[in-house]
Amino acid sequence: MNDFQQMPLSPALLAAVENLGYTSMTPIQRESLPPILEGRDVIAQARTGSGKTAAFGLGLLQRIDIQQIRLQALVLCPTRELADQVSKSIRRLATNMPNVKLLTLCGGMPLGPQLASLEHDPHIVVGTPGRVQEHLKRGSLHGGGIRVLVLDEADRMLDMGFEEAIDDIVKRIAKHHQTLLFSATYPDAIRAVSGRVQHDPVTITVEQSHDETTIEQRAVEVEPAIKADVLTRILTQEKPEAALVFCNMRKDTETVAADLDRRGFSALALHGDLEQRDRDEVLVRFANRSCSVLVATDVAARGLDIANLPLVVSYDVAHDPDTHTHRIGRTGRAGATGLAIVLAGSRELGKLRQIEDRLGGPLVRYPAKPANEARKVLNLAPMKTLVVDGGRKDKMRPGDILGALTGDAGLDAKDIGKIDVFATRAYVAIRRDLANKALERLRVGKIKGRNFRVRALS
Repeated sequence: MNDFQQMPLSPALLAAVENLGYTSMTPIQRESLPPILEGRDVIAQARTGSGKTAAFGLGLLQRIDIQQIRLQALVLCPTRELADQVSKSIRRLATNMPNVKLLTLCGGMPLGPQLASLEHDPHIVVGTPGRVQEHLKRGSLHGGGIRVLVLDEADRMLDMGFEEAIDDIVKRIAKHHQTLLFSATYPDAIRAVSGRVQHDPVTITVEQSHDETTIEQRAVEVEPAIKADVLTRILTQEKPEAALVFCNMRKDTETVAADLDRRGFSALALHGDLEQRDRDEVLVRFANRSCSVLVATDVAARGLDIANLPLVVSYDVAHDPDTHTHRIGRTGRAGATGLAIVLAGSRELGKLRQIEDRLGGPLVRYPAKPANEARKVLNLAPMKTLVVDGGRKDKMRPGDILGALTGDAGLDAKDIGKIDVFATRAYVAIRRDLANKALERLRVGKIKGRNFRVRALS
């Protein structure tokens, strides 16, 4: 079966799938959804962008009894960003299921508001292992009624040291439940976890989560001293709307992003040392096109799902072929074409050959051509981000900000980009040449009849 409408799903879920424009199922959905709906444990190899969230999201929503006010489904994710994305996806699938309560519980966030939200049990929790474990220990989260446990991107959770937390969580929830384990790779540690937490699981392997023919891969042999120049030339020639650049070390993300900024690019760094608020702002700016180049480590970029990403550059060769596959899988999605370029120094050629062995042939190699350093050329992103110091706690919605900008501020809706509203702040992308005008108008105008502090992110 290749059609969602042939699946034994409730009318509400089938309607949601149709409204979201999902037609034929992806390979991971086609293989995993039938055993999930049968209540079987499943261990599935699936990479980011494969459609796995819809598979387990539909499965757990099918099993939810809305009338029963208790926690019935728990999804564990390695990062807050992935947890937020999974929560949004499940909410979209549940749009025709009134009164479904879903909470996102992650570390790096204040505990107080989470405790207040848990005064009444949710039906579904999506969260990171450390924070979920903390709530279970405190008794603020009750796992006795859980029917479905999902371990999403399990290999990364183990890489980040969450194995003990996962084992402890399993001991604290209902003994009899369905366990769905999704992992991009199948190392021995994953098989060991499956052996401990699953019963007779259906094993599913989807070799490719994207059509490799849509991704052009190149390699450039270049010494470290001129990598920054070569990267500048690539970005200048390709002129991507957005580019993701991978470094192996946290400190190098800052160095590369700062160098690109000096050369006239809108570039930001993403790594594990960032404070949560700074991390949020980096991700918001990359998603809303006010940052065109994101320089990130592999762990920090895990769970990112950026639409229309035409270029991925490995500034450092990935440590192993699996990590390389994760990197290039960010581009060339949904039938779009993508370009993946590896910058390989002489000491990295061994790792490059391992990647080529996995791919079954050599990558097309190009000679290193440094950028022309004669003059700085501005390659600024098309949008700029304004921050409003008001958010969901102020009952603010995206429509309120849009109304203020198209009303008193006099902007056209087409000049306004993505609007993201958080608990205490909101971000709005404005066409770069109109950002100052919008900032001035918002500072003297009102949103929802109130004055809010507004500033621009540099």
